[in-house]
Amino acid sequence: MTDTSSSSAQNRTAPPQPAAIALANAVARLASAERLLLALDFDGTLAPFVDVPRGARALPESKAALDRLEHLPRTWVAYVSGRPLESLEIVTEADEDALLIGSHGVEIRFGRDGVALDLTDAERDTLTRLGDALRELVDSFPGTKLEVKPVGYGVHYRTVEGGRGAEVVAAAYEAAGAVSDGLTVRDGKDIIEFSVREAHKGDGIQRLREYTGATAVLFAGDDVTDEDGFSVLDPSTGDVGIKVGEGETAAQFRVADERAIATLLTLLADARAGARPSSTT
Repeated sequence: MTDTSSSSAQNRTAPPQPAAIALANAVARLASAERLLLALDFDGTLAPFVDVPRGARALPESKAALDRLEHLPRTWVAYVSGRPLESLEIVTEADEDALLIGSHGVEIRFGRDGVALDLTDAERDTLTRLGDALRELVDSFPGTKLEVKPVGYGVHYRTVEGGRGAEVVAAAYEAAGAVSDGLTVRDGKDIIEFSVREAHKGDGIQRLREYTGATAVLFAGDDVTDEDGFSVLDPSTGDVGIKVGEGETAAQFRVADERAIATLLTLLADARAGARPSSTT
């Protein structure tokens, strides 16, 4: 018979894994950064996925930690999402001074210094025809939903019937391709998006860095679209990228889920509140 009591005791006293130690050290360095920017994806990172997108909310532990962080000196919290800005404002419960990057970097709101989005006549025409084509597609696939975005559309197939997700994606590519061969395409988690203007989360993070003058950036995200954000980070200057969940990534670190991010943010808030920011980070 196996002695489970002794094995349990060993598990409780097992030393931390090297990756966990490295992440803890990275958080400690972030805590002492001279000017710290936290740029965070929302869905699947701060908030669990839900069937009704506007019903998503950050886990209470994450929300509490971020509220503490954004009130600390030389610390900025920003949300970087594929959601349209209007939707992002709702789910993050953003105030007038919030830093928001919506539509994968197309829409930018730097507090009260928001950036307007102006489409050309050609872009508006393409957008109209794209909407018509994708509405027809969604009508033919029960369980799909069409999300209207400022410069495009997203076809959600999280609740599509009969496991027809791949069929939906193929049909969406065909429908959008018949409208224009110059569209920007993003294939995310249970959503395929088409846009008439190119931008990505890395662009948004770079704009945020310039705006805040950050000397170190933490970016966390769960989706393939977040890889653009990880690609602009510079670990040699103290930047930290964290992949949430499974999948290939360029991020330095990986955590399991939204609860792990909540724990990490709480630890970072505790550490930064007690740290003296470094002038050399």
